[in-house]
Amino acid sequence: MDSLGSIAVFVQVAETRSFTEAGRLQGVSSSAVGKSIARLEARLGVRLFHRTTRSITLTSEGALFLERCRKILAELEAAQFELCDATSAPHGKLRVSLPQVHGLVMPVMTEFMALFPQIELDLDLTDRMVDVVEEGFDAVIRTGQPRDSRLMARPLGEFHMVLVASPDYLRQRGVPATPADLADHACLRHTFHATGKLEPWPLVREPGAVEPPLPTRLVSTSIEAVSHAALAGMGIACLPDFMTHEAVAQGRLQRVLDAHLAHVGQFWVLWPSSRHATAKLRVFVDHLAARLFPVDHAR
Repeated sequence: MDSLGSIAVFVQVAETRSFTEAGRLQGVSSSAVGKSIARLEARLGVRLFHRTTRSITLTSEGALFLERCRKILAELEAAQFELCDATSAPHGKLRVSLPQVHGLVMPVMTEFMALFPQIELDLDLTDRMVDVVEEGFDAVIRTGQPRDSRLMARPLGEFHMVLVASPDYLRQRGVPATPADLADHACLRHTFHATGKLEPWPLVREPGAVEPPLPTRLVSTSIEAVSHAALAGMGIACLPDFMTHEAVAQGRLQRVLDAHLAHVGQFWVLWPSSRHATAKLRVFVDHLAARLFPVDHAR
């Protein structure tokens, strides 16, 4: 393999931590990958990987070399895509990880599909914190402040967590006036799939006040399941306002304790900074920014 080919193989091995998997992705045998890495190490005069029978990890020199190589390949990819983009419509596959809020994201995805029929979407709807680079995603939509230096980020819009219940439920059980009143209510809770921990409710407490007990009627890893239970009159739920806005406007849900909540969240689209922003990725990011929160929804 030539020098550029060896660099591409090196980056593939570094990202997959496997000669076999890198060979599969490059279309060559694992032994060919091993020989390419050995020749590259000999040419550079340094060891790039620590190898054991069970694992492959980067040396400190390998980690430094990886960042340079990613930039080299990104520039090459950029040059190729600039030529292609000038003569063709956005096309190809986009692998995207999305949070499990189907009602928010899927209308935007189907609208995108209609606008760009030559782009194939490969959607992974999960609340798991995927590794965008290591797992080969083109983009992810996530909440919270981005902290991964390997990623580019663009804000998509803000949301608030609100407490809601059906009018029938509140007529039967009463409307809580303070967070302490939640001790007499059925609480519908969302739990994080990856950790099993309950998502906290953003209740404002007076200095020195203890956290009010939240008697649990339902626990679910699906926030949409929690929403269905609230609409069915099963209790009080803490949900993002984009999920409740329509039901509140229609009178099917009622917000409670607004003055006792403090929360502002933000959605971001993230993508690997080491990769050139292809035409398909650029139009996808622009579409999300324009359509995910097209107007400021009511708080």
